[in-house]
Amino acid sequence: MVTGCKSGSYAPPPDTIAPTAPASLTATVASDTQINLAWMASIDNVGVTGYTVERCTGATCSNFAQVSAPTATTFSDTGLTASTSYSYRVRATDAANNLSAYSSTASASTPAPPDTTPPAAPTNLTVSAATDTRINLSWTASTDNVGVTGYMVERCQGAACSNFAQISAPTATTFSDTGLTASTSYSYRVRAADAAGNLSTYSSTGTASTAAGPISVAITPVRGGATFSQSLNFTANLQNDISAAGVTWTASGGTFSSQGNTAATFVAPSALGNVTITATSAADATKSATATLAVTDLTGVTTYHNDLSRDGANTHEFALTTSNVKTATFGKLFSCAVDGAIYAQPLWVANLTVNGAKHNVVIVATQHDSVYAFDADSNANTCAPLWQANLLDSNHGGTGNETSVPSSGPTALVGNGFGDINPEVGVTGTPVVDPSTNILYVVSKSVSGATQFFQRLHALDLTSGNEKLNGNKPVVISATVVGTGDGSSGGQLAFDAQNEHQRPGLALINGQVCIAWASHEDHFPYHGWVIAYNAATLAFVAAFNTTPNGGLGGIWMSGAAPAFDSSGNSFFATGNGTFTGTNGYGDSIVKLGPPSGGSFPVMDFFTPFNQATLNANDTDLGAGGVLLLPDPSPGAHPHLLVQVGKDGTIYLVDRDNGKMGEYCNGCSSDNVVQEISGAVNGMWGMPAYWNGNLYIGGAQDGGTSGDHLKAFAFNAGGTGKISIIPTSQSANTFFFSGPTPSVSANGTSNGIVWVIDNSPYGPPGSFGSGPAVLHAYDATNLNGELWNSSQKAADKAGNAVKFTVPTVANGKVYIGTRTELDIYGLLPN
Repeated sequence: MVTGCKSGSYAPPPDTIAPTAPASLTATVASDTQINLAWMASIDNVGVTGYTVERCTGATCSNFAQVSAPTATTFSDTGLTASTSYSYRVRATDAANNLSAYSSTASASTPAPPDTTPPAAPTNLTVSAATDTRINLSWTASTDNVGVTGYMVERCQGAACSNFAQISAPTATTFSDTGLTASTSYSYRVRAADAAGNLSTYSSTGTASTAAGPISVAITPVRGGATFSQSLNFTANLQNDISAAGVTWTASGGTFSSQGNTAATFVAPSALGNVTITATSAADATKSATATLAVTDLTGVTTYHNDLSRDGANTHEFALTTSNVKTATFGKLFSCAVDGAIYAQPLWVANLTVNGAKHNVVIVATQHDSVYAFDADSNANTCAPLWQANLLDSNHGGTGNETSVPSSGPTALVGNGFGDINPEVGVTGTPVVDPSTNILYVVSKSVSGATQFFQRLHALDLTSGNEKLNGNKPVVISATVVGTGDGSSGGQLAFDAQNEHQRPGLALINGQVCIAWASHEDHFPYHGWVIAYNAATLAFVAAFNTTPNGGLGGIWMSGAAPAFDSSGNSFFATGNGTFTGTNGYGDSIVKLGPPSGGSFPVMDFFTPFNQATLNANDTDLGAGGVLLLPDPSPGAHPHLLVQVGKDGTIYLVDRDNGKMGEYCNGCSSDNVVQEISGAVNGMWGMPAYWNGNLYIGGAQDGGTSGDHLKAFAFNAGGTGKISIIPTSQSANTFFFSGPTPSVSANGTSNGIVWVIDNSPYGPPGSFGSGPAVLHAYDATNLNGELWNSSQKAADKAGNAVKFTVPTVANGKVYIGTRTELDIYGLLPN
């Protein structure tokens, strides 16, 4: 015990030292109602017993109030108001209730509460078609507790569709839906979205149909040819003409005989040139379509190779050009079935009235002794003929049991058994038309009972096919001349209806029908004959025999007709046969004057110096036809003719009396204007002439090399002669029997050379039986083939017959085949 001190309990001195202020106060937002606080612990000399957390509302507030007294250094302030700023401070306390200074102030703001309220649905949705590919939408804006951020547009196709799919998310209250299909119904609905991804319910559904699209007009046909006053039907095809207003029709020339909303009948003017027909939409005058017609003054192709000079040129062809004869715009239009092979060239007549209606008419004759008249422009009723004449019925002079003449196989009644024309012979030579009287002259051949043969000259009414002259019956062809030649009797030589073959085309000259003959396959006895009949009465006028005291001398010319000059003199070439220079004219070019006294005077002739060789080798001069060059030719020889035979020699002959050259016995050359040997391989046809050019389609009989279609210049540089070498030639070659060219042109422009490859003409040809192939060449350069009928299957022609010649008229080309007449032309669309 310590002395000197009062005994009792000990009391320490009071704690008056406050804790240090909390440091590093942070206020962190935990949610829209909670803010978390944290700080560094205070230090106290005795010990911190807790903290006082004070709060006020606002980032710059000062009215703090205690909200908690945690003992830890963290505090979560809950139950706060969203979207509100709070400020906090903290102080420490110890057991003696000493309070520290305040911490720094920390502030934080509670966020807005999550948005779970969707916007209101868009209202007043309107849907309207703007064009054929666009529909416009608009609607009234949606409302939202926070705010609409955009819209979702959904679409399906059809007025009652339900398979909607979103197509756009615009932020505005309008939308244009583009790239749609014309004439199509579309349905739409729209919903709103907010930033929280809340989606409204859908608007009402709106439906609209796109417009039908712009009106378009097409016209049929879009191109073609027309003759003077020809009527043609046009049709307008419209797309999207909702009101069915149709079109109005106008033309740059001509008239309309009828006009409808979508059809019109146009009547061509009586003037040359192109006419434009326009169909204009009545609903939209900015939409129209046009067709172009080329109007020609061509009245007909009424004789073999177009005219009496046999130049083969139609210079009145305005529809066919070197630019439109191509596969895109030219091809086969239709075919007309016939009952036999067509060896004769088709003839064409413009504006012929048949059965009360006007037609352009194409006429063909067959080896079955039938003649057909077809509408040259229309395939109506599957190309039903306007009329058909059976030349062997009683109305046309036939007896009850007559038939065409069997020409092949064991029953053949003509020829030497080769079947060169197979299987029958009826009409072979091209008829001729008199357009002034509308009469067609044609020769038929027939047999009765295998022994009685007939050849008749018919004069058919072009409008009906009925016999028109000689008491409405044909004349049986017969003639007799003085002579002792093959088949003669008692110094008289009679026409032999069995052996004589009427191969050349007929001619009409000075009121007379002139007809020529050769034979069938060189079957003896035969001669070359020329017989003339009065065209008005069918009375016999005159006869001429090429070899009355010998034999042969047939007028073959591969079907070419005799040529005639302006004085009525005829020119033809003969084949192998007797030659005397006085009354035997084998292998000769003969000029006959107009008939007189029952006969024809020989005005002049030309016979090659090697006639005997030609005759011995069967290289007939007369395999090719005679072409008269235009009068006058320049230079010393104003009247010229051209002829090519089997040996391929081109002869340019002065056709004036006494200048043809006759025969030079023992010579090594001929007394002609020009002679070009080996120019072509051989000729079984005839040349064509146009614009200073000769077109020659050579071939080779029995060979394999064939020949090209060749062009030779005439009078180049004023020479008055033919170019020695071709100025151009086709790239392809032609084989027997080779082509006879025809030319179409607009005067001296747009010349086109047309030929038929008839080499697959069937037995006995070496190329078998196959389609004829029509070719078109630029007449200024034969190496430029424009088109041919083998390029497209749709253009395929009927099977070929030899020696056939194309006829070109009014924008169309007509070719005869074994079973059909094929018509080619400008495609209507």
